Amino acid sequence: MSNEQLDQLRVKLDDVNLEILDLINNRAELVQQIGQVKEKQGANRFDPVRERDMLNLISKHNSGPFENSTIIHLFKEIFKAGLELQEDDHSKALLVSRKKKPEDTVIEINGEKFGDGNQHFIMGPCAVESYEQVSQVAAAIKRHGLKLLRGGAFKPRTSPYDFQGLGFEGLKILKRVADEYDLAVVSEIVNPADIEKAVEYVDVIQIGARNMQNFELLKAAGEVNKPVLLKRGMSATIAEFINAAEYIISKGNGNIILCERGIRTYEKATRNTLDITAVPILKQETHLPVMVDVTHSTGRRDLLLPAAKAALAIGADGVMAEVHPDPAVALSDSAQQMDIDTFDTFMKELLKK
Repeated sequence: MSNEQLDQLRVKLDDVNLEILDLINNRAELVQQIGQVKEKQGANRFDPVRERDMLNLISKHNSGPFENSTIIHLFKEIFKAGLELQEDDHSKALLVSRKKKPEDTVIEINGEKFGDGNQHFIMGPCAVESYEQVSQVAAAIKRHGLKLLRGGAFKPRTSPYDFQGLGFEGLKILKRVADEYDLAVVSEIVNPADIEKAVEYVDVIQIGARNMQNFELLKAAGEVNKPVLLKRGMSATIAEFINAAEYIISKGNGNIILCERGIRTYEKATRNTLDITAVPILKQETHLPVMVDVTHSTGRRDLLLPAAKAALAIGADGVMAEVHPDPAVALSDSAQQMDIDTFDTFMKELLKK
């Protein structure tokens, strides 16, 4: 074969390569359009039956030098790239996505700027039991220069016979104590109908793990002008967690703090399994601040400090933990709450330079 013939064939090959490129890009545009339709329908992006039908059609019309197995392998790679393109488009479209908003969201609460690169803390009792109980904890929190007080007034419990919280009376106690110590109130709301009234008492609406996919509650929280602390569901994937935040921001409220609180696994040594790598993933995928609840993730008082250190070391914007004047007589979660002395040691060790 002469050099001239070789050059001619190479030119033809270049032309075919460009034709293939055009066809692949045309296919990609169709895949994106299909993905948009599927999203509106709520259908899964991956359809194995449809993929099998396409591969069968391709194999049936394959008359070239390539074996069917080779052709199928090539097209599977094309299909895979198309599926990834659909998922990437979905990620770009999310309002909470880092691709949508590259810079960090910073949320100011009582002088604390969550998401500014500094460490922040939310502490308080698991459940509000009395004015005296909350006041003692608030005094300890204030001594360490902290600005936020958490406490449960509405307590969704696994058993219907366990203490369910004091309700709005608990919120009133929190508000009274917080005003006395110049603290901001963080408390969980479980009923969408309660949010309008609850915002009179709380500075941050907490949505707990059991309500992460309570979509009406998420939408209601998105319609008020209060920061939302959203906890990850105990069996939720990171993608489901991110989409739950999307429900809130889609209603206009972008002041969302994500909180990793451990997920349910087969392990029984801890109450849940702290998914510590969720922190950098959430920081990479979203522009929202990310906290770690070391109390509910471990369920063990002896693991709170190392878990908190790990959370801050891996990039969390802050730590949440529970404090009670006398955990032994607490009406809920007595085994995992710190007493005041333990809390003092916890903060000193955590802030040690």
